Amino acid sequence: MAKPIVAIVGRPNVGKSTLFNKLCGKRLAIVDDRPGVTRDRLYADCEWRDQSFLIVDTGGIEPFSDDVLLRQMRTQAKMAIDHADVIVLVTDLRAGVVATDREVAQMLIKSNKPVVLCVNKCDSIGDPDPEFYEFYNLGLGDPIAVSAVHGHGTGDLLDAVCALFPAQTEEAEDPDAIKVAVIGKPNVGKSSLVNAVCGEKRMIVSDIAGTTRDAADTEVTVAGQKYIFIDTAGLRRKSRVEDQIEKYSVLRAVSAVERADVCVIMIDAVVGFTEQDSKVAGIAHEQGKACIIAVNKWDAYEKDDKSMDSYRKKLMNDFSFMSYAPIIFISAKTGQRLNRLFDLIQYVNTQNAMRISTGKLNDVLAAAEARVQPPTDKGKRLKIYYITQASTRPPTFVCFVNKKDLFHYSYQRYLDNQIRAVFGLEGTPTRFVIRERDKNGK
Repeated sequence: MAKPIVAIVGRPNVGKSTLFNKLCGKRLAIVDDRPGVTRDRLYADCEWRDQSFLIVDTGGIEPFSDDVLLRQMRTQAKMAIDHADVIVLVTDLRAGVVATDREVAQMLIKSNKPVVLCVNKCDSIGDPDPEFYEFYNLGLGDPIAVSAVHGHGTGDLLDAVCALFPAQTEEAEDPDAIKVAVIGKPNVGKSSLVNAVCGEKRMIVSDIAGTTRDAADTEVTVAGQKYIFIDTAGLRRKSRVEDQIEKYSVLRAVSAVERADVCVIMIDAVVGFTEQDSKVAGIAHEQGKACIIAVNKWDAYEKDDKSMDSYRKKLMNDFSFMSYAPIIFISAKTGQRLNRLFDLIQYVNTQNAMRISTGKLNDVLAAAEARVQPPTDKGKRLKIYYITQASTRPPTFVCFVNKKDLFHYSYQRYLDNQIRAVFGLEGTPTRFVIRERDKNGK
């Protein structure tokens, strides 16, 4: 099930990015006293009282926009309304209620979406200043006093946000269906692929990059196996994301990856690998999803009998951080190798859910240590007591060792390669968790 989405909106320089950083626990958003510093939408995972959700930071005025402040804020608020489950409207105690606050508040009221009113910069402890009560005039219920800088009131704010999340009901999807997110930069043929696999024109296809604005689900059954394809809007470089709608499409794509079991990362064969392809793939890799790299438009690529091998070798180098992902050359236009794509989706989905017994893992560990001894540092050798699998999707292995600092990344990678050589795990990332214990097992 997709995580709820919380959008932080408000006029420039009220502390949205500071609040965003405080809530997600990381300095992801640039904070500055000048308005308009946050030009691109940021998102991050957040957790409060065992409830996980996505939190989104939105920008104010953008320097390349000719729009006036009121029009820009109306656009921002509208985007947040359309894509979020809960809206947090941030205001500034020191500035009081201004005309733009009223404009955005009115739009939020008309949306019938849950709204939490946050009055930021309440930095003093105790009863709020008399100016605080002015914010009741916005008609959004009880305001919550918060100091984003110091963290005061953020617990009350998160309590109010989580109380407004929609009920977590189980989706009526077939548990045996494989959910597939089709991701990639704009205009690589994602919608064409969805149309080809379902046999009808479900998605609008155009040479204009960014035609698909939102994520859409398409159900298809092949050889008795049900698939749910999630077509997502293309992701492009931040410098190209000038249209506000496209920024929120990135968020929907991230949300689609989270819902998926398998991610098909589409590359344009004619254009070739770009830095943005790596960033798109990184989203799926970081979330531990089974991945396939699909090189589309292979029919339009000028090739000879060696083209596929040389192209594959180059991609393996470009995607060195996810060398586990199989590469397939397809054409959504002609249907070339689409049957093979379905086989791959089933295969990598199984690999992502693979569970390996502790006994077999430790047999591999013993053989690996016999072949290459664990590293030493200042006369102290790494000792791996045993390894066990803690979870699947992705396969996560816990290693119990005498000293964590000795377990260098290079030896982790070696051990990962040895496990893959025996059990496959093709198409899925793996995770290693290192636990330190003494000789007594504590």
